[in-house]
Amino acid sequence: MAKHIFVTGGVVSSLGKGITAASLGRLLKGRGYRVTMQKADPYLNVDPGTMSPFQHGEVFVTEDGYESDLDLGHYERFIDENLTRSSNFTSGAIYQELISRERAGDFLGGTVQVIPHVTDAIKERFRRVEEEAGADVVITELGGTVGDIESQAFVEAIRQFRNEKGRDDCVLIHVSLVPYIAAAHEVKTKPTQHSVRELRSLGLQPDFIVCRSDHEVDASIRAKIASFCDVPADHVFENSDCPSIYDVPAHLAAQGFDEKVCERLGLEPRACHMEGWYAFTDAMHAANARADVTRISVVGKYTQLPDAYLSVIEALHHSGVLFGRHVDIRLVDGEALDEKNVEAVLGDSDGILVPGGFGLRGIEGKICAVRRAREERVPYLGVCLGLQVAVCEFARDVCGLPGASSAEFDPDTPHPVIDIMADQATVTEKGGTMRLGAYPCRLEPGTLAAEAYGEPLVWERHRHRYEVSNAYRERLAAAGLRISGLSPDGRLVEMVELPEDVHPWFVASQAHPEFKSRPDRPAPLFREFVRAAIAHHEGRDRHDVEPVEGE
Repeated sequence: MAKHIFVTGGVVSSLGKGITAASLGRLLKGRGYRVTMQKADPYLNVDPGTMSPFQHGEVFVTEDGYESDLDLGHYERFIDENLTRSSNFTSGAIYQELISRERAGDFLGGTVQVIPHVTDAIKERFRRVEEEAGADVVITELGGTVGDIESQAFVEAIRQFRNEKGRDDCVLIHVSLVPYIAAAHEVKTKPTQHSVRELRSLGLQPDFIVCRSDHEVDASIRAKIASFCDVPADHVFENSDCPSIYDVPAHLAAQGFDEKVCERLGLEPRACHMEGWYAFTDAMHAANARADVTRISVVGKYTQLPDAYLSVIEALHHSGVLFGRHVDIRLVDGEALDEKNVEAVLGDSDGILVPGGFGLRGIEGKICAVRRAREERVPYLGVCLGLQVAVCEFARDVCGLPGASSAEFDPDTPHPVIDIMADQATVTEKGGTMRLGAYPCRLEPGTLAAEAYGEPLVWERHRHRYEVSNAYRERLAAAGLRISGLSPDGRLVEMVELPEDVHPWFVASQAHPEFKSRPDRPAPLFREFVRAAIAHHEGRDRHDVEPVEGE
């Protein structure tokens, strides 16, 4: 039977519970244990799919087509495992399931209540992910903050689950803020004391406390927290700010965090093999120390919140580290971009990327960015919407189709070069109804896409309703746009590019390859895009830009 680790948060949200949990997962996997992870979110949305990125950051998509919390992206990148729809659930999903069962008569007329029905449904989700993953250790992060009224059922479910499974098989880690008060020149433990008291009032005693702070939390402060919170002194750890989230596993391991967790769970403290991870972080710091930077502009519409493009940003950083270069990522508001300022805004870009998105806002600025990349031979990568605006720009300016656009943005366009997918035309409900998850793509031999992947058939994750219109496919191809990837049945355009004799590197994908990027294995299209951007910056042929291992 799997061991379960629950991670809760105190004082404020956005403390880094997910990174703490993912770091522990990485360390336990380094010790040879099979690890899976899960996020329980107390909000009432059924899933994050219809939530604004301004509120919730990016929507991460799993291999099996679930629209999930962005923390699952961190989990996948840290533990290097593909997670599933069982790895994320919300209060909304729990209530929707119970109400559907009640309407179907499953409760035989009985009163449906928070206890036991809601808590039982939550506990069933804890068991489900354990059974499906076949893991030795399941790490579950509870979203939000202890004390929130919306999370009470989840806390109670954890309490019941721990009693049923046995305390030797369950561990509770509480991540809490230890703020630094500048006027007093000291960190304060009182918020953590109150947070743990709140947790204990709900029937849960933490086994470990992780102190989050922007200052070091020394041994005396940790001892004080241990004393007030009834936790062994060697079970209180500090997690002060690190240069990168990828440094957190080493920071926690140096304090013996994973070793103590293994001891508490009765797991054999096997040797921890983190050589590959530490080789990546060493290379990352070496790359970031370079004074010379490669500038990549990401042209979107959610630029006030970098988490809206979290996986894109991480995939670019992974690729930069591979080549030993520091990638300077600049978020550019597509809504503020036009022909008058495009030179000033994008003139020194070594690469231009248009990520996914929905809606009309900022579209003309993104098309303007594509035109800049195409005409000035600046490396370009389009992701999902980035493919669609690239096709619109090419149709207008190369094919001579004025007003060409997407039917999503302009239902009255004379040339809907991007149109709704046939199987989406009658879909009216929002949330989980798009083309979602991993789909196959057959690559055209001799293309940049085929060179990047090195194999003829690839699978990438999708999240869209619109596609390149087949009515315009021949005209686009005749004008020079190369269709480099199709669905195996030939119906759907999955990738397009410009020939190398026209442009050094211009590729766009209808999929989201950033979701599968890993620190030590950057997504192929991102890897080659960054290679081309480095070559553009250094005035070299891209084939001469080698990974640091080959230098």
